[in-house]
Amino acid sequence: MRNDAEWRTLLLAGVCYAVWLLLAFGWADLPDILRVLLLIPVITLHSSLQHEFLHGHPFRNQKLNDLLISPPIGVLVPYLRFKSCHLTHHINENITDPYDDPESYYLDRDIWAAIPPLLKGLLIANNTLVGRITIGPALATIGFLRSEFARAKAGDTIILKVWLRHFLAVALLFWLIGIFGSLHPAAYFVAAYFGMGLLMVRSFIEHQAVEKANQRSVIIETRGPLSLLFLNNNFHSVHHAYPSLAWYRIPAFFRENRARFLRMNGGYRYQSYWEVFRRFGFRPKEPVAWPIEPRKRRGDGA
Repeated sequence: MRNDAEWRTLLLAGVCYAVWLLLAFGWADLPDILRVLLLIPVITLHSSLQHEFLHGHPFRNQKLNDLLISPPIGVLVPYLRFKSCHLTHHINENITDPYDDPESYYLDRDIWAAIPPLLKGLLIANNTLVGRITIGPALATIGFLRSEFARAKAGDTIILKVWLRHFLAVALLFWLIGIFGSLHPAAYFVAAYFGMGLLMVRSFIEHQAVEKANQRSVIIETRGPLSLLFLNNNFHSVHHAYPSLAWYRIPAFFRENRARFLRMNGGYRYQSYWEVFRRFGFRPKEPVAWPIEPRKRRGDGA
């Protein structure tokens, strides 16, 4: 253990797993709709913990971190693939690039011009906060699966192994829920879907497409429930500058260096997620087409 404070992360993970077990396999007297609603933020929190663990917490031994946080309770994305893609995302000069950033929601302008109108409408809706929460998980999962299939087809056998293990683990999870729990697996899937949707409240606003890479990550200064649920990733510019900084240290570090971070990120900030909803709940945050010329186009060399 790095220091005693890392027990905060372990304790939070333990609470998350305990509540998840009670909701998925116990509390049979609760209505299913209530259990689904309660499972949504628990699954979101687990995803936030996956993000914390892949950045080297709470143990120095990363294999142990991966083992503890890899159970696929979020269903839609294998942890090891999320880990690999997210670490690539942390090459800061590539943030939002539609080719080099695997977490980008933008498209190359030429590709955007060529896609069908119906898909354009869906992607524009996905650039509103309500759209991101509701259709965002489906669009993101389909897009990610297409990308993964292309990589596997090109000969990446590791991806095939990761996804095979993931599918088997999810099948086992659904079987266990169906046998030992009282919640229907389909209801659990709904919770997992909107657990990702709730997580996308964070990812919706955390980056913008501007020329200077250090101005692409947001600061949201709220310290409300969503800040805890996202493990202080609302201070996203801080996280990208110091990715190994533990979640519980981020707010104080930001307060001590607030002027420097806001100067560094060009003042890209919001006071709260409520402000984000007021501005972008039903209005696109930005165009889908990436406004910057990509350094690398599909088919070009690295």
